[in-house]
Amino acid sequence: MPWNFNSTTPIYIQIIEHIKMSVAVGDYRAGDKLLSVRELAAEAEVNPNTMQKALSELEREGLLYTQRTSGRFITEDTEVIANLREQLAAEHLDAFLKKMNRLGYSPDEAVELLGRRIAKANNESGGK
Repeated sequence: MPWNFNSTTPIYIQIIEHIKMSVAVGDYRAGDKLLSVRELAAEAEVNPNTMQKALSELEREGLLYTQRTSGRFITEDTEVIANLREQLAAEHLDAFLKKMNRLGYSPDEAVELLGRRIAKANNESGGK
């Protein structure tokens, strides 16, 4: 997943969000080793201190852990990862419902519209 930063949110928060999304979609799996702070910083084109701040926060949240001589790893706790996926999905759904409300749709109407779109997508893809 490419690193795309905007100027409206602090970069370390965007790094946190990027890594969380990478874990949620399976780019990083439970137990995977991360690149070093310097390597990740170079890849993302950010200051290593900024990357360190983001990784420390993810460690505090329990998504990462450090093995003293081996580096940082994604948690092996699959429940933490499942909870992360659910949290991210809830955030996207909340944003969707808020936008639908601004368009004048009630939550029930938004769900009905979404159901129709899902049915249409299933029909177009042959039900896959």
